[in-house]
Amino acid sequence: MPKRLFKKFSPHPDTITQNKYMRYLGSSLFLPALWHFNRHSVAKAFAIGLACMWIPFPGQSIFAAALAILFRANIPMSVALVFVTNPVTGPPMFYGAYVVGARLLDQPQIPHFEMNIEWLEQTLGQIWEPMVVGCLVVAVVSALIGYYGIQFFWRFHVNQKLRDRRDRQENGSLKAQTLITPSLNSDSNTLAAKMKDEQRS
Repeated sequence: MPKRLFKKFSPHPDTITQNKYMRYLGSSLFLPALWHFNRHSVAKAFAIGLACMWIPFPGQSIFAAALAILFRANIPMSVALVFVTNPVTGPPMFYGAYVVGARLLDQPQIPHFEMNIEWLEQTLGQIWEPMVVGCLVVAVVSALIGYYGIQFFWRFHVNQKLRDRRDRQENGSLKAQTLITPSLNSDSNTLAAKMKDEQRS
């Protein structure tokens, strides 16, 4: 079930391999190990994707794919997760990262925050340091949560599946015993009756 679930939400391989920017990653992009869906490759992909989504400039997916190649993580999931950051979610996410950085650096926060080129050009000198620090901190936290969260989810699902299989086997054994026991009792009663008849004769 975990494999099917993650495959369902990952982009098609052609979407990645035929991207003109991805081609700069070379033949390593086609390594079979990078396209497998297993616990370790998907967990590493979540760590990479959730960390790269906090990069506050374009090219997140290229960077995620490069890290996936470096760490032998699942490329489709690594790339897919960076799109959690989009024009709708990006502004509140990066504002939150900025607030984290400003508090960590003990700097006063600017009263108004926007994610557009004009505003960034005007305020970049004031916000770049807390923004970078905040993005780094939340990226590390997100990566850890993603990696260990997937490890836990995968193990929990596998253990649950094993328990269900064991329960089915035990139920099957009980049913078999239930069917066999009356037959044995019937055979025993028949044998006892025959022995009594022989004794009387």
